Amino acid sequence: MDYGLQAWMLASASLVLLMTPALALFYGGMSRSKSVLNMMMMSFSAMGVVGIVYVLWGWSMSYGSQDVAMLFANPFELFGLRDVEGATYLTVGFQLTFAVLTAALISGAVADRLKFSAWLVFVPIWVTLSYFPLAHMVWGGGFLSGAAGGLADMIFAGDGGAEVAPIDYAGGTVVHINAGVAGLVLALLLGKRLGFGREPMRPHNLPLTMIGAGLLWFGWFGFNVGSWIPGDLTGDEAGAYWLSETSLVWLNTTVATCGAMVGWLLVEKMRDGKATSLGAASGVVAGLVAITPACGALSPVGSIVLGLVAGAVCALAVGLKYRLGYDDSLDVVGVHLVGGLIGTVGIGFLATSGGLLYGDGLKQLVVQVAVAVFAMVWAGLATLAVGLLVKMVVGLRIEGDDEIEGIDGLEHGESAYDLVGARSGIGGTHHLAEGA
Repeated sequence: MDYGLQAWMLASASLVLLMTPALALFYGGMSRSKSVLNMMMMSFSAMGVVGIVYVLWGWSMSYGSQDVAMLFANPFELFGLRDVEGATYLTVGFQLTFAVLTAALISGAVADRLKFSAWLVFVPIWVTLSYFPLAHMVWGGGFLSGAAGGLADMIFAGDGGAEVAPIDYAGGTVVHINAGVAGLVLALLLGKRLGFGREPMRPHNLPLTMIGAGLLWFGWFGFNVGSWIPGDLTGDEAGAYWLSETSLVWLNTTVATCGAMVGWLLVEKMRDGKATSLGAASGVVAGLVAITPACGALSPVGSIVLGLVAGAVCALAVGLKYRLGYDDSLDVVGVHLVGGLIGTVGIGFLATSGGLLYGDGLKQLVVQVAVAVFAMVWAGLATLAVGLLVKMVVGLRIEGDDEIEGIDGLEHGESAYDLVGARSGIGGTHHLAEGA
């Protein structure tokens, strides 16, 4: 890898790292005023915990050479980055930021009621049992890659490998389906917030949410564009191929996000009579989620179509929690699970090479559906196991009176806002009446 590509990888890793504080702003603004600090702390603490765990055994489990049943790699082979050196540190750092963000995404499903201690126990175990194995299966040559003996090879056996390889450019399965399923399972284990479905639980600071969405969009260029390097190519050949590939990925990421925002706002306008700022911010994230696995496989026009579909469907999907009775506080399921599924499965329709709508048959679509289903089952079982373990050891949910009073004061001894100087409870907690 030449120095220019190394510099771009460093910049991309930094952009993706920015996405977790951006997520804290996005989720924080959507939260109620009495829980905004706790919500932001879950994102920040994920950075601290997962960053350490990834260096110790996460990299080894995801990308080590000692494969275990094509499901994960030996966590002790490269423990503490043993025998890792040189430019490989770039890749380690880049992949570390993906693991951090994926864990932080889950927190949006459990606002107002999850013990902070339970979160700190849950995160390292969950990335070990769910994120690292899926990263290995998809990107590390495991069961969900195009490797011989993998899922695709079982469906369409070819000579020496799968006839049709699954496509997940930057994390439709590993990041978004994984986090979306985890959020759903954890929300079900926790139960509904007090007053869910009866009391308004409005976002307390929509400008904060829009700032977070804008920063997520900015950071996502590191997420998607930084996910491809030209392998063994060198010199001018590598530079030309890299520029062509990454330019397409940048453009696809942008226009899909534009399409999703428009799609979400159109649904809001037709359904509710108003296009909202929250809808615009949520549409941006839905588009980014959907294009993540597909950004290198689609044309710009196909990306616009994917974005429009994702924005419209996710806008409808966020209402499922009221119909089905699960309390996904900040719509992790409706945006990340549904958006991740649309992007992963949409490749089977819209990929310029292998897509059904380009006359290439059903094979790519079948593989994409199979990979998405497997990822959902794996993430669901892993999260259920971790959630039940944490519930048994430290408990999951704060007490009802504490939930009413507000989790910020209980868990952190702080208040996000003290506009009138009133002091009450631990750390002088003061709550705004509106949106509290």
